[in-house]
Amino acid sequence: MTDLTKLGPMGLNALSASAVSRLLSEKKITSEALVTDCLARIAARDGDIHGWAWLDPDYALEQARALDAQPRRSALHGVPVGIKDILDTKDMPTGHGFPPYKDDRPDSDSACVASLREAGMVILGKTVTTQFACPFPVQTLNPHDPTRTPGVSSSGSAASVADFMVPLANGTQTGGSVIGPATSCGTYGYKASLDGLDRTGIRHCKPGIDTLGLFARSVEDLILLRAVQTSAETPAADNAASPRVGLVRTTGWDKTEPCMRSAVETAARILGEAGAVVTDLDLPALFDEIAPHSAVVNGWEGARALADEIRDHLDSFNAHNRERVDFVAGLTEADYEASKAAMVGARGRLSTIFADYDIFLTPGLPGEAPVGLTEVRTAVMNRLWTQMYAPAITLPLFEGPNHMPVGIQLVGPQGTDDRTLAIADWVDARLREALGEVPART
Repeated sequence: MTDLTKLGPMGLNALSASAVSRLLSEKKITSEALVTDCLARIAARDGDIHGWAWLDPDYALEQARALDAQPRRSALHGVPVGIKDILDTKDMPTGHGFPPYKDDRPDSDSACVASLREAGMVILGKTVTTQFACPFPVQTLNPHDPTRTPGVSSSGSAASVADFMVPLANGTQTGGSVIGPATSCGTYGYKASLDGLDRTGIRHCKPGIDTLGLFARSVEDLILLRAVQTSAETPAADNAASPRVGLVRTTGWDKTEPCMRSAVETAARILGEAGAVVTDLDLPALFDEIAPHSAVVNGWEGARALADEIRDHLDSFNAHNRERVDFVAGLTEADYEASKAAMVGARGRLSTIFADYDIFLTPGLPGEAPVGLTEVRTAVMNRLWTQMYAPAITLPLFEGPNHMPVGIQLVGPQGTDDRTLAIADWVDARLREALGEVPART
């Protein structure tokens, strides 16, 4: 039971989405009160964090009041959510981090936004993204240490959730732009299987690789938001399971910091003691060899998706996106088809390997978020799982020597999103118990 007298100075915005969902359903709070506290936090902090690309406080409160007067449509009715600014919103600009689109107002929502609106959630505003979600940082800062990167393209979403400005937000991942920012900022992050969340209506979507994801402050919240997003029943966590865990250190293990190595190996030990079957797993060389194929697919499909912008606004592209245009100029359709085929083959091989495992345990990043905003290493530990269409979740349960978040990553077989989240909930509870923390279930 949540004691509202012990919230402290931040107010309702400090609570998890699951907690405010219960309070709203019991009519102990209103959406207007919740949104008011979120807006107060944004007013106090976003001048330092720069997580929001567009926000109209009056409109957010108007939505909240209207929802308070309506019957509940879902478990998250009245709960605010931040929307990454590459996803279309019919009532707000969608800027894509691109100057020519600064005031562009689409006629309709992307499907992932429409489902949240239909569920009665408050579309609080648009969170900062990089230009067309590329790995080229912009203005958002890490809420734990503004001298360190918050991650890249979904940085506004991750930082806003981590700093208690909003309980939930969404994002997208091509390389590591959900898991990376979540790990850097210390939030829970979930990257879906390729079509684990509806990608319909996302402009400039690269169909063979771009993936949706979610940010929250607990696995319980991720499960709830996914259920609302997909209009599904919330699956119960399988707390009686003894999951088969593959400890995958990845080929970048030699580049990981001691804090990340310790986090992954400590997690493996705790899970083994809790009843999981943990086995070291070295992936075949094939999964290193396909890395260049991802660049080909990403570049080719990106050039197609941005054909109009390349034609009309190439001078507004940042250095990374111009380099990608130049790279694609040297490719042929045959190169693209060959790379797609290589990726399909690797996915088939991974499916075979996963027959012996329920999840993989692997680093979320090489270590703590590094100093500076130009660091773009977030994809090092994540790109493979995006290429393989595997659902991935990061748990921000550890801390590095500079008191920055260190997050481990759990990866499941393609298409097992609900099962992977349920196992992640089991893992999270056991790690929190062993590390001396009580799972957030208020």
